[in-house]
Amino acid sequence: MQPLRGLTVVTLEHAIAAPFATRQLADLGARVIKIERPGVGDFARGYDQRVRGLASHFVWTNRSKESLTLDVKHPRAAELLLKLVVDKADVVVQNLAPGAAARLGISYAALRARRPDLVVCDISGYGDDARRPGPYRDKKAYDLLIQSESGFVSITGTPDEPSKAGLSIADIAAGMYAYSNILAALLQRNIDGRGRRIDVSMLEAMAEWMGYPLYYAFEGATPPPRAGAAHATIYPYGPFPAGDGKTVMLGLQNEREWVQFCDKVLRSPLLAKDERFAGNARRTANREALREIIVQTFAGLTAAQVAERLDAAQIANAELRDMAGLWQHEQLAARQRWRSVDTPAGRVPALLPPGSGGDDDDGQPRLDAVPALGQHTEAILRELGLDDAAIAALRAEEAI
Repeated sequence: MQPLRGLTVVTLEHAIAAPFATRQLADLGARVIKIERPGVGDFARGYDQRVRGLASHFVWTNRSKESLTLDVKHPRAAELLLKLVVDKADVVVQNLAPGAAARLGISYAALRARRPDLVVCDISGYGDDARRPGPYRDKKAYDLLIQSESGFVSITGTPDEPSKAGLSIADIAAGMYAYSNILAALLQRNIDGRGRRIDVSMLEAMAEWMGYPLYYAFEGATPPPRAGAAHATIYPYGPFPAGDGKTVMLGLQNEREWVQFCDKVLRSPLLAKDERFAGNARRTANREALREIIVQTFAGLTAAQVAERLDAAQIANAELRDMAGLWQHEQLAARQRWRSVDTPAGRVPALLPPGSGGDDDDGQPRLDAVPALGQHTEAILRELGLDDAAIAALRAEEAI
């Protein structure tokens, strides 16, 4: 399952959004050449040392890539970057500061005449379009800041304390839209032979994901309240303590399930006719009273016993797992979702990309190594026609 085999992506990327997008292109077989700063590389390499001395973010988002070190501020290195793009690339991806790609001569506008079939994807915090720059174009944008600007933090957390997501959700959202837009652009190129520019904004990606709370607060209506791990507008839907100190997550979606929940889980069928809880809106309005009833019932049961009742009633439920629990998840193991990849620190486990990994060979994605910094520099430069003496001279000038 490598439909992008034969395509080359040149990417000037760091952190999460662009690397996550290009890793998925690599999963589908694309050759991804990652441009990194000599001696330092993608700064995400230094976020932590949790994977046998390597950074967790970097291992996650950079498998199956080639690392080419170029000091793009050095004139000779900048020439090589341009030659690489013009001669080799089908796609260019970058999440540098706004305007940086244009200064390097690798913007879509700069390349269009020479490579009209090139797809260029620019990822930024607030959008990098000179025609419609907006007042935020040049603001620095990190994941937490975009979570805040998009309103996500305002609806996440407890009534007393707003909270960010526990992972880089704004980066991931932008990376997913970059990935899907690049695939769409490549499909369109097969039709008309033309490349195009893609302008992905982290803010716009998160604003799209905020569609439900946006419409819930339509025309000045009250937005969804912060409800911790519970659902803000559906009840009961969220965490409830069991008698053994463990937590059970459960969720009801309709009135049929409410009747089943009262009968088979709470063992109180008459509760289904209580006017305080007639319909989701009333259950949400009276959630404190309903929560007390549920907690009292669960107090005499273990989490396993609660889950048994919920399963018997066909009520959705889940275990509140930590990271150790996810590593050991029975469903991932049963579906054989784990593989392994090479890294500079040895082989480590890796999850198959969602949707891949069928029973036949055609369903298998590419899962090649996470590169060491500059691992492929000499090989790629030789592809561009440089000999040993030229490469040595570039090293002496610290251009690579």
